[in-house]
Amino acid sequence: MRKIDSKTISNAVSEALIKANKVLPDDVYKALNQALDKETSDLSKDVLGKIILNADIAKDEFIPMCQDTGMVVCFVEVGYDLKIEGDLYDAINKGVSDAYVKGYLRKSVADPISRVNTKDNTPAIIHTKLVPGDKLVLKLAPKGAGSENMSSVKMLTPAHGIEGIKKHVLEQVFHAGGKPCPPIIVGIGIGGNLEKSALLAKEALLRDLDDVNPDPVLNKLEEALLKEINELGVGPMGFGGKTTALAVKIAKYPTHIAALPIAVNIQCHAARHIIVEL
Repeated sequence: MRKIDSKTISNAVSEALIKANKVLPDDVYKALNQALDKETSDLSKDVLGKIILNADIAKDEFIPMCQDTGMVVCFVEVGYDLKIEGDLYDAINKGVSDAYVKGYLRKSVADPISRVNTKDNTPAIIHTKLVPGDKLVLKLAPKGAGSENMSSVKMLTPAHGIEGIKKHVLEQVFHAGGKPCPPIIVGIGIGGNLEKSALLAKEALLRDLDDVNPDPVLNKLEEALLKEINELGVGPMGFGGKTTALAVKIAKYPTHIAALPIAVNIQCHAARHIIVEL
């Protein structure tokens, strides 16, 4: 059985989070440039140009691309044949603390009632899955509140069907307007129950923007929703234009015969995420 110590995990998490906050992923950067090429509105083109310039400066000077450096969400895959020496959750949170304290990132985590700040951006939100093999994979996403606040879970009924799903997504994006700093990425979770649909939507945001959904029905729905979202006219930062969203990503899970849960998790243009494999 392969072994890995907690210090190795903490160091990897810390390094990855500092990079994630300062370097926009290649797929997102590429999508922003493609959007700039397609835009026809001078104002929208100017806004997209400034978003790209901001990403360039952040990368070149290795500084945060946004003042909101997020609350850390971590999807963890632990191999059956891997032994972790120490507490996995403590190791991840130690990495988060080191990144935000030593990396001078804004500490944005507080008690929900007293609003007292934890002062090191911990705890992270951690979701764990056991998988075959002896690897440890950490999918890290420092998620800001501007986009998270525009997200939702709604319990539809089966009678609402596909059209009800589309209607809810379009209403959510339209009413969000410029608040989540578009162009956005829309993660959608369909099925399961209340909490499962939200989890599906969040994890869907971590997919590569260039990938193709292996489910042909969901792939068709992603394409249709992206087209309709970009016809809403919200545009970059809410100033109008053809680019409200860069991508729509959907995941589904079996649900109760009387239910149709749908979660919409919106991500801003600073779509920070990074994968660490140990």
